[in-house]
Amino acid sequence: MPKYIIEREIPGAGNLSAEDLHGISQKSCSILDSMGPQIQWVESYVTDDKVYCTYIAPNEAAIREHAEQGGFPANRISEVRAVIDPTTGDK
Repeated sequence: MPKYIIEREIPGAGNLSAEDLHGISQKSCSILDSMGPQIQWVESYVTDDKVYCTYIAPNEAAIREHAEQGGFPANRISEVRAVIDPTTGDK
């Protein structure tokens, strides 16, 4: 199943409290549960003004549906074509 990176523009995201992040996570998981197992949240990275999320989903439409139901921005959705790490350069 395809993996996606979602860029969410959220001004002040880096200043969200642990309680805020907990609530956002609960809301996201609740929506994902209602959508079924075909879409999965892997992890997210919170920066100053953006949140970058990794999802596994059948298509971009499922990502957009999750964002719409949750009221989350999904400013850019990019399908992951390959994953590399330091061992990719090993012989």
